[in-house]
Order: sequence, then C-alpha cells, then structure tokens
Amino acid sequence: MIEREEENIPQDRVVTEGSTGEERQFEVGLRPQNLQEFVGQDEIKENLSIFIEAAKKREEPIEHVLLYGNPGLGKTTLAHIIAHELGSQIRVTSGPALERVGDLAAILSNLGRGDVLFIDEIHRMNKTIEEVLYPAMEDCALDIIVGKGPTARTLRLNLEKFTIIGATTRLSLLTSPLRDRFGATFHLNFYENNHIAQIVERSARLLNVSIDTPAVELLAHRSRRTPRISNRLLKRVRDYAEVRADGHVSESVCRSALEMLQVDHAGLDQTDRRILTAIIEKFGGGPVGLTTIAAATQEEVQTIEDVHEPFLIQIGFLERTPRGRVVTEHAYKHLRDN
Repeated sequence: MIEREEENIPQDRVVTEGSTGEERQFEVGLRPQNLQEFVGQDEIKENLSIFIEAAKKREEPIEHVLLYGNPGLGKTTLAHIIAHELGSQIRVTSGPALERVGDLAAILSNLGRGDVLFIDEIHRMNKTIEEVLYPAMEDCALDIIVGKGPTARTLRLNLEKFTIIGATTRLSLLTSPLRDRFGATFHLNFYENNHIAQIVERSARLLNVSIDTPAVELLAHRSRRTPRISNRLLKRVRDYAEVRADGHVSESVCRSALEMLQVDHAGLDQTDRRILTAIIEKFGGGPVGLTTIAAATQEEVQTIEDVHEPFLIQIGFLERTPRGRVVTEHAYKHLRDN
C-alpha cells in the first residue's frame, strides 16, 4: 500500500477538517463497516445500496465512483464501506503519491477481479499519470511506452476488471476527460446536527466514554456539521474530563472543555473569528479578495478557501461575490455577542 503524504494541516486547530497521520489511526477505529452503520448522507446511501446490490446480482464489479465534498465528511469511510459491501479488497493511495507511471502500473497489475483502488486527492494527480489511467478505467488495459524516440513502442498490459473510487475536495480541478470516466458521482454535504449527535453517541460507546445527552447535543452543535471534527472534539473533551473531572462528560464539563479549546457556540475557533474580524476592521466588511485576506491574517490562501470559507458560507457568516468576500450581518451579531 502506498502511504498518503501528509497534508498541510494546521496542527494547533481543533476544528480543522484535515487530519494528521496519527489521527487517521484514531479514525479507523471509529469507522463504520457497512452502509447500515453509516450515519447521514441518506440519499447517497440509498443510491449506493442499489448500485452495489445490482452489481452483486450481475456478479460484476461496480462502475468507477467519484466522491466529492469538504474534508472530514466521510469520503474515505464510504470507499472502505463500498469495498466491504462488495466483499472486495481495497488498495489505498493518493494523487500526490502517484509520481511515476511505474507506481501506477505496479498497483493496477496487482489488483484482482472486483478489487477497489481508492485514490484520495485525485485532483492532485499529474497529467502523465492521468492519461495512463484512461485506458485502465475504460478498457482494463495499461499502455506502457517502452524506449524513446524512433525505437519507442507501446505495450498493452491487460488488467482484471476493477473499480476506482476517487475522492476530491475540489471537483472543479478535475479535468473533464477524467470526470467523464466515472460511472457514478456523489456529493457529500455537511451533516445535520441530529446526525452528528448520533455519530458522537456511537463514537462515545466505542471509546467507552461516559457522556450525558446534553453534552452530546452540545458537541454536535459545535462540530461544524462535520463527523471528523465531532470525533476530534469528543476525544479532547474526554481528555479534559479525565484530568479535570471524574472522567464523566457532563454538560458543564463539556462546556468548560470547549471554552478552553476556544470553540464557540457556532463552532468557530480563534482563527475563524480572526478572519471575520480582519475583514470587518481592515476592509469595512468587504468585499475583499482572498489573497488580501490571507495577507492580513497570515493564513494560507488554500487554508482559508478549503477549511474556513466553506463553513462560514454554509452558516451565513460570509458571502462570496464577484468582487470578493463580504461579511454578513449574522457574523457582525455573532462577534458582538461573543
């Protein structure tokens, strides 16, 4: 298995949707194993169940699947569930890890019939790898060029019929030829608070955390509608309860832990508030460009665009206009009250 390279993740942020290598190991233990255990994304689950059942009845591998949405919403989990439901082996890699054609050829040639290859951050594959992948996805064949110049020739290696599951946070960065080769595309949305609460309850059981219902609801409300963040907050609150309380997570213990973590009642952390404050105080509330915001807050453009902005827009604190980003009245009120 080719390991995914570490993402550029702010290590001190408790509400970032990205995850470190250590945290991925923590997430694996909480990962649902089948569609029935998977909470939320009901329309996707229904479509996938039909998709998978039909393929199993025909005794054929399913078509290639593309999953897209913000980080932490369950794309990797769904990929493993699909493989598990099919009774198939899954190999995991990422776009940046596929640097050479030989890397891809080695993985594809070792896949058995019906196996799943999961490519995370598929939008970050280089063009050469992408073009080699086209015949593999369409014809289950790998075209390898041997030699250079006039003596170069193409060898075609036949492959077993397999399934690629691609995951991306930036669908717009995928080329049209690559997108068109996926038979099914699913968009993962932010979760409803009641679904996040169910995820917190399930994770608490698996971690043997004693937690009251009001504390579960409080965590769900501050988890930015993202399962990865809810699990991370639960982990931090559990640690706080073990050190500062008797290990039991009551509502007051949970609230104290979240205050220490500087996660407010809307799920915003210090960095979110600094971005909104900078737009208001330095640029009159906007409109202002993303690069200017990044310079004013000393945050990376990609971090703001991928981590902060989607949630701030989702909860109505930020608007994206043709002239730039604009802070809304809801954000003004929130900052005044906090």
